Amino acid sequence: MTEHATTHLTRIADGVHVWAPDGAGTWGLANCVLVSSGTRAALVDTPYTTALAEQLLTAARRVLPTGATFDTVINTHANGDHCYSNAFFTGAEIIATESCREHACFEPAPDLLHQLVHGSDPGQPLGRYLRRHFGRYDYRGIQLAPPTRTFTAELTVHPGDEDELHLIEVGPAHTAGDLIVHLPRQRVVCTGDVFFAGDHPVHWAGPLERVMDACRRILDLRPQTVVPGHGPVVGPAALREHLDYLADLRGRIHTLHARGLDERKATSELLRENRHPHLGLPERLAILTAVEYRHLGGVTEPPDLLAFMAEAARHAQEAEQAR
Repeated sequence: MTEHATTHLTRIADGVHVWAPDGAGTWGLANCVLVSSGTRAALVDTPYTTALAEQLLTAARRVLPTGATFDTVINTHANGDHCYSNAFFTGAEIIATESCREHACFEPAPDLLHQLVHGSDPGQPLGRYLRRHFGRYDYRGIQLAPPTRTFTAELTVHPGDEDELHLIEVGPAHTAGDLIVHLPRQRVVCTGDVFFAGDHPVHWAGPLERVMDACRRILDLRPQTVVPGHGPVVGPAALREHLDYLADLRGRIHTLHARGLDERKATSELLRENRHPHLGLPERLAILTAVEYRHLGGVTEPPDLLAFMAEAARHAQEAEQAR
């Protein structure tokens, strides 16, 4: 197993640095944002594993003054790649939305996830896919640290004397409990996973219209810099392009549903059309389609995330065999 990501933090604004591992074409390497003022620091999202958290901390020591502490951790949502290493930042207040607790119920615990990834059958599509994208991570022994403070709608926190972080609930969208973080003075917005840059997104809650609403909310803040949950830091123009992509995708899925195609055939049609060839991980269209179909069909029972992944894995293997 190898978990090397990056030991480099990039300054994107006054007092704001981003830890942005190159996760293009794979899962789990999420962006984290460090906001510092003197010896106080806040962290937006924490890495997937303890090993990755150690790399982040090594990078942070290069930009923080001696004796600086992480007083605040903000989780944009409850997916493990954004919160599994919360406990690594001892003593920090951990903030999330109240609805974040709902989605956390569907997340596998780290030890169970480790067993699932490394105990799966590599001869089957799901096992092969899980090992390819998650086999680099060691989840053993990770102790989860849930939020110590939750909110609904909006919350403002002050990590230092000058700055404020405006937390805005935008879920359900990517998950049940998404939030975005607005830094008004620096004109920065941290989007969490309501925005992926460079790859097809994956959304577990939806519907896509809710994700689009979240993107519109971000643009309404008139940011200069946008930090996606995954992928490179961009400007608002890239987010507008992504919003156009979401609108196009939503329209196609609804058309295929109206034609009576089931989820698998609809996904195959979307993959055949390949309307956005510049984006990686096209098999995620299987998950996006399944989630949107749930809403179109009025399905209300909890989603089977593993079944979604299995379908994406099957499409990925079919595409690989076709090549």
